[in-house]
Amino acid sequence: MSENTEPTPAFDAKDFRTVLGHFPTGVTIVTGADGDDPVGFTIGSFTSVSLDPPLVGFLPMKDSDTWAAIERSGSFCVNVLSRDQADLCWQFAKSGNEAERYDDVAWHAAPSGSPIIDRAVAWIDCSIEQVYEMGDHYFVLGRVGALEADADHDGNGPFPLLFFKGTLGGFAAEG
Repeated sequence: MSENTEPTPAFDAKDFRTVLGHFPTGVTIVTGADGDDPVGFTIGSFTSVSLDPPLVGFLPMKDSDTWAAIERSGSFCVNVLSRDQADLCWQFAKSGNEAERYDDVAWHAAPSGSPIIDRAVAWIDCSIEQVYEMGDHYFVLGRVGALEADADHDGNGPFPLLFFKGTLGGFAAEG
């Protein structure tokens, strides 16, 4: 009997990515500290997990050096980007530019020491609760220790940055 009893899907990775690209996601930068150096990367897979206790999660690639640095620190901060921060999305998404990611980026420390990026719509500071292996990613479960949303939000902005079908865009409230 074969060890793999799962049927082969009738689609490939490109089809999978295309179809799931029809689901809009918020854009975040997950930050941490590697010793005295700030680190971070763009993550679209951020989600709320639990209210009691307050838990959130995200899914970094298993081979990410940035994730490895954040994991060593034991904490992270999720920065929800505004629609005016598309440049940061791409700056923190590129591989091989880790040393330059924070060039010209204003930030201050969260209670954990992880960077809070200035002008983010919201930030959520967490300690790493658990890490689970999920295919080619990890699922990182974080316990929320502190958080804040932009106090100037008046219904007209700032609005979050969204990723949809391979492009970035903003959000406008209706009604």
